[in-house]
Amino acid sequence: MVFLGVQLTILIGPTVPKPASRLLLESLTSVEVTNSDTGRSGFQMSFTVSPSGKSNLDYPLLKQVKQFNRVVLVVTFNGKPHVLSDGIITNQQLQPSTQPGVPSTITVTGEDVSVMMDMEEKIEKHPSQNQTAITMKIIGKYAKYGIIPKVKPPSGDKPPLPTEYIPIQYGTDLQYILEMAERNGYVFFISPGPVPLTNTAYWGPPPKLGVPQSAISVNMGWHSNVDSINFQYDGLAASQASGELLDCKKNKPKEVKSAKSKSPSLASSSALKQPVVRKRLLPPQGLNQSQAKAGVQSITDTSLGKVLTVEGVLDAQKYGSLLRARGLVGLRGAGKSYDGLYYVKSVTHTLEVGKYKQSFVLTREGLGTTVPVVKV
Repeated sequence: MVFLGVQLTILIGPTVPKPASRLLLESLTSVEVTNSDTGRSGFQMSFTVSPSGKSNLDYPLLKQVKQFNRVVLVVTFNGKPHVLSDGIITNQQLQPSTQPGVPSTITVTGEDVSVMMDMEEKIEKHPSQNQTAITMKIIGKYAKYGIIPKVKPPSGDKPPLPTEYIPIQYGTDLQYILEMAERNGYVFFISPGPVPLTNTAYWGPPPKLGVPQSAISVNMGWHSNVDSINFQYDGLAASQASGELLDCKKNKPKEVKSAKSKSPSLASSSALKQPVVRKRLLPPQGLNQSQAKAGVQSITDTSLGKVLTVEGVLDAQKYGSLLRARGLVGLRGAGKSYDGLYYVKSVTHTLEVGKYKQSFVLTREGLGTTVPVVKV
């Protein structure tokens, strides 16, 4: 199916989906996919439908878009395929028409395959296993969704002796993985691809940001590629963090403080250099030194991601590419304070007949660019 020169391929069905039927493709009116660096990514598809000619009692399309069917959405842009979404239908809505000859509307909503890791609460022991092994074991249970684990062992992650400590899971698999990630200042997410019917499960420190994507251009005449854009600077967002833990050798409290972020600086003037910066404390949780350091650093790093926020809408045809979340992008044409590199926090792709837009949220830790030019 083609939207404004962009080909959309849909696979749908139980576990291993197949190419969508002609009925589904002809009924489709819009697709929306949201990819974010926090929480689950999601999708929504809308269709116009009419009851079966043989019976006015039901809509044939309902059987194809039923709950817990898997949906894979692939966009081919400039000849290159990109897996936009791989998820599970969780919600189905029918809005019947009240006028003769006017079609009804079916809307289905879904979330990425990590939703299947959040379906069963349990109490489970993991004796003699460190956090890395537990994470790998849990992810392995969902191999039927083509999940490829990418797990980074945290510092000092040793298997506990059963006589000292047995890790116990209270809650769903997803909740426990996220709990272990937070304990180490890590993140966990599942992203679609790299090829259709596969997903990548990442558990580790916030990933390196890589090469910047093509620039977002503002107020640059025919070079401009945004429909709208807005900048917000929050002077209360930046925080420095500290905490105390017990030094077992000296039996005295020991202070830990957040240090300079390991993430690359995107602003020439960080909000941590403001005259006034919020001070926050790490709650006492019985953490060891490496976990406490990771905890205070995570508080500071997370706060810096809320300082400068940019929201806008890209014209996909003018932009000429796909903007990806969890990466860098350059921005030009907004002036010295706001030009430069940004982290892409989320992107929502909206495809309709004759229209393809990408709504984005960008962030960085302050004002001023760190690079003389950005990639066009």
